[in-house]
Amino acid sequence: MQRYLIRVYGRVQGVGFRYFTERLALKHHVTGTVQNVNDYVEVTAQGEGRDLEAFVQAVIKGASPASSVTHHHIESLDVEPQLGKFKVLG
Repeated sequence: MQRYLIRVYGRVQGVGFRYFTERLALKHHVTGTVQNVNDYVEVTAQGEGRDLEAFVQAVIKGASPASSVTHHHIESLDVEPQLGKFKVLG
């Protein structure tokens, strides 16, 4: 089990990015959150090995068809055993 904080920059707000990210999380059995923050989208994602890596790759490629990711930043976080289902915030 691993947990990441992912900041995604580019055309990622107002294009359905958060809701596509939520669908990707369900598909890949990932828990966490996604929210708009200033000029980027912040994703916390927790999951197992290949599922989590596939989710991260899909997010940084551009979770929605209308999005355009210019760059991203990923940090490792401590695992939260009690983390529930994936949620879209704010």
